[in-house]
Amino acid sequence: MAIIRAPAGEEAFYELYSPALKWTVRRARLQHAIRESFQRYVGVPIEELWFQLWWTGGAGAQTLERLGLPRRSIESCLGDALTLMVDPRRLLYSARLPRGAGGSAFSSSTFIWDGDWDLRRGDLRAGSRYRFISELDERRDDLRATERFRTLKARLDEGRPWSSHQQGILLDSEQKILAYLRLYLGFLDGMAQMGFNAQLGKDRPGVAISRTGKILKINRGLHRLAMAQRLGIPQIPVQVRAVHRQWWNDVTGDAVGHAALAKLLAALPDCEPELEAGPLVHVLPGTLTNQPWPEPRVSQHLLTRDCPTGVPVGRSPRVDAH
Repeated sequence: MAIIRAPAGEEAFYELYSPALKWTVRRARLQHAIRESFQRYVGVPIEELWFQLWWTGGAGAQTLERLGLPRRSIESCLGDALTLMVDPRRLLYSARLPRGAGGSAFSSSTFIWDGDWDLRRGDLRAGSRYRFISELDERRDDLRATERFRTLKARLDEGRPWSSHQQGILLDSEQKILAYLRLYLGFLDGMAQMGFNAQLGKDRPGVAISRTGKILKINRGLHRLAMAQRLGIPQIPVQVRAVHRQWWNDVTGDAVGHAALAKLLAALPDCEPELEAGPLVHVLPGTLTNQPWPEPRVSQHLLTRDCPTGVPVGRSPRVDAH
């Protein structure tokens, strides 16, 4: 059977592919291709012009900075210098980003975010990904006893099996549900044996820097982070994808361009994971926040594979080339 690769499809999940998703996957591929083309030929050139105007520090540079600065241009400029090594068991909180903000407070395309997003924090120990991975580990001999199996089986029995056209997955049988769960259990066991492979997944786990210089988890890599936390992996690489406006201003002052980014890079190594719940979050009773971590299942000297060996502060090829 020919497999039409979904936009976010991975080879490990191909056994869960279903021909019934053929047309929805094709539509998703077309939409993805259109977005990618627009970004490549329209979005990126505009962002690069925006970045270059700010970089030169000419008239209007401060106005361009107030718009947030283009994230992709800064990532391209700084490269691995935006990567920090953190203990995953100290990365406890995620930023709860408001839906439908429309970019007024933050936007995934900008690097500097305004607003109170850093004060609304979710405890990752009580999050769905960590609960999912932990239950798979604890009930590995009877995956039918897991909450995720019961949820997916209930959807199947109701005639609306879980599917993802972005991944090309359709869990339209009990066997596929079990295979899906075994795949994640296999990922967990693979990490226990081989360590955290930074090359798996499309991107490194993303983080943002709060107004006080604390590290908060955002988008992508949440399952891999949950596995690293469950296993007690000593360190994993995370990539800074955004910073709070207040922290940026405190760090960079009136500097623009190269000088501002040099100050940013000098300050990043001092950032530590946020260890306190946010003031705008009501903690519900019965959460897992006080539960101890399980005993580590990997050697403390097991290194994260294929992570950056270090970029000298303030130096990256594109920064020094400008």
